[in-house]
Amino acid sequence: MSAPGFWDNQQNAQAIVQQVKAVKGWVEPFDSISGRVQSARELEEMLALEPDAELEAEIGREIGTLDEQIEAFRLRSLLSGPDDFRDAQLEISAGAGGTEAQDWASMLMRMYTRWAERKGYSVEILDLSEGEEAGIKGAVLEIKGLYAYGFLKAEAGVHRLVRISPFDSQARRHTSFASAFVYPVVDTDINIEIRDEDIKMDVFRASGAGGQHVNKTSSAVRLTHIPTGIVVASQQERSQHKNKNTALKMLKNRLYNIELEKQAQKKAEMDANKSDVSFGSQIRSYVFQPYTMVNDHRTELKIPDVQKVMDGGIDPFIEAYLSEGSSSAGSAA
Repeated sequence: MSAPGFWDNQQNAQAIVQQVKAVKGWVEPFDSISGRVQSARELEEMLALEPDAELEAEIGREIGTLDEQIEAFRLRSLLSGPDDFRDAQLEISAGAGGTEAQDWASMLMRMYTRWAERKGYSVEILDLSEGEEAGIKGAVLEIKGLYAYGFLKAEAGVHRLVRISPFDSQARRHTSFASAFVYPVVDTDINIEIRDEDIKMDVFRASGAGGQHVNKTSSAVRLTHIPTGIVVASQQERSQHKNKNTALKMLKNRLYNIELEKQAQKKAEMDANKSDVSFGSQIRSYVFQPYTMVNDHRTELKIPDVQKVMDGGIDPFIEAYLSEGSSSAGSAA
C-alpha cells in the first residue's frame, strides 16, 4: 500500500485495503493464540521442574484465556459468506401495538448498541423515528467493525416481548413485536446503478421528541425507488444535501441485498431446511413476567438471565445459530 501510485486508482486501492483487513482478521488472532500456547507450554515446563502454587494458578488463568480465544476463532471460522466481513446496516421497526411496541423497539436498539460496544464496534445512527409517547417507531443503525454483518445476520427476524406493560394502568401482561433486518454495507467497488429518473425525492421537516431539535427548514429527505417501491429516509443531519447522501447510501444497501436474495433464491429452493426470514417469522421470545427467559425458537437455546441479554449479551444466540447452520451444511454435504 506504500508503493508509488497505489492510491491513484481509489476503487482498486479500497478493494485491496478491504482484502488486507480481512486477512489480518485471521492472521492476527491465530498468531496471538499460537503465542499464548507457546507461553503456556513454557510455564508448564517450569512447573514440572519446580512446583509452585502461584505459577499453577497463572497457568490456569492462561488456559482459561486460551479457551476463550480459541472459541472466538472457531466461531469466526463459521463466517464464510462473501459479505460476512463487512459492516452491517441494522434496521429496527416497531410492530403493531402502539407505545408498547415502540418501547420494545427502543429496547432492542439499546441491546444491539450495547452488543456492538462489547465487540469494539462503532455505531452510527443513520435514521431515527421517535414514538409519540415513548420509544421509537423505527431506526437504522450502521455498525462498523470486522465481521459485523456476519454476526448480526443471525438476528434478522421478529423479536417478541412478554411483560407487564409500564404503560398499562391496570398492570396487565402485554405481548409486543419488533423486527430486525440486517444488510451488508456496500463498498464503493460494488456496482449498484441508481438512475436519477428512478428516484422520487420528498423533503420534510425533521422532528424530535418534545419539540426539541426541530428544524425550521425542510432538511429531512425521503427517497422512493420507483422500480422496486423501496422507501428510505434520513433526518439526522441539518443539511438536506447530507441527508440525501445518507438516504442514497441506505437505498444502495437495500438494492444490493435484493440482488443477493435473487442469487440465493435458487439455492434456497433446493434446500428444504432453509426458511426465508419474513416479518411473520418469530425467531426469539423475551419473557419478563411471570418468569424471566429468553428463548431462541430456531436453536431452542434458552437463557434465564433476561437482563444480561438486554445489556448486549446475545453472543450465545449468535454462536448457536451459526453453529447449527454449519452443522446443517455439513450434514447436507
